[in-house]
Amino acid sequence: MITPAPAARDETDPAPTPEAARETDDGGAEAWEVAPEPSELSLADELLDESDEIGETAPMPVARASEGRTKALVLAGVAATVLAVGVGCYTVVKPYVAPDDFEGGGSGAVTVRIDPGATAGEVGATLTAAGVVASARSFINATEEKSVADRLRPGHYRLRKGMAAGAAVDLLLTPSSRVVKRATIPEGMRAGEVYQRISQQSGLPVRDFQAVDTDLLGLPEYARGVEGFLFPATYEVEPGTTAPDLLAAMVDRFEVAAKKVHLAERAAEIGLTPLEAVIVASLVQAEGGRDSDYPKIARVIYNRLRDGRPLEIDSTVLYAQSRRTLKVSIKDTKVRSPYNTYMRAGLPPGPIANPGEKALMAALHPAEGDWYWFVTTNPAHRITKFTDKESEFVRYREELNQYLGTN
Repeated sequence: MITPAPAARDETDPAPTPEAARETDDGGAEAWEVAPEPSELSLADELLDESDEIGETAPMPVARASEGRTKALVLAGVAATVLAVGVGCYTVVKPYVAPDDFEGGGSGAVTVRIDPGATAGEVGATLTAAGVVASARSFINATEEKSVADRLRPGHYRLRKGMAAGAAVDLLLTPSSRVVKRATIPEGMRAGEVYQRISQQSGLPVRDFQAVDTDLLGLPEYARGVEGFLFPATYEVEPGTTAPDLLAAMVDRFEVAAKKVHLAERAAEIGLTPLEAVIVASLVQAEGGRDSDYPKIARVIYNRLRDGRPLEIDSTVLYAQSRRTLKVSIKDTKVRSPYNTYMRAGLPPGPIANPGEKALMAALHPAEGDWYWFVTTNPAHRITKFTDKESEFVRYREELNQYLGTN
């Protein structure tokens, strides 16, 4: 398609107005460029000439001034926001970087209980609730700074209120701050004697121990009572500890020792039940002597059991009579009791004392020997003599009688 060229304009025709140019444009014709009036050009030239003569910088247009103010307001808003965020962040992290804390060693007294397995944070929360420290975080920080978080131990502690966290940590690690009594049970005590001793050391009545339901103590299934299973050791008695708590702790400690010496397994190897092994250990413990004598005493017992001989152990007839003495008479050996090993062959029906670990080991690992008798000829120095000849036994017995002054 060929587009026709525009018609030539007569020079005498007046120039089209801007409106006419737009109309023509709308109609599809070529738009005209409108030249400024001469008067307008002259005015512009004059303004340019005056500006050149003055040589000054023109003032900022109103629109640019408004833009600067807007930028300033934006920057101010950003600064305010940053400040607000900073204040907010500080508020959040302040308990961690600068937690509340008291100063000094505090005053007054307060007892605080730390539960077993409590973390530093849990201990700190407990101390905060008791008014000991100002915040749990300050306590946590103090334990981390001193590298002692793993040294916190359960128990009751006597502390002070208003303590600096570091001072509270130090006091918790001081043994004297613990509110605790200690009850020590030596080897070879009978159950009744254990009750008496632990009552004296703990302050709990003897009747509380006598009234304990033994089914609640976690005794081994082969046990027939607490005798033999109240393991000799030192036990901590904290505020609130009860008689069942203490006896259960002793039974638990026996179980630890039994596992250590492989009681059940080793008893089976030497032809005993676990209960029989404990009974033998109690006899060994009751007869005493030096630690090195224990395996020999066990061997005497096994040799007699093997041959069907009565054990003839003095401590069994004394147990039957609830007596303690080194002087055993002929009358004592005739007491009617299943625990009288002079009158009955075999082991007594139950343990006669609470053995320790060494006695248990001796019962499970007896010495090698042919002995049938033993006599502790000098109890003060724990001198015990062993023999396989009855004549020597009689002579050893005379030595003991001389020591006791019974001749």
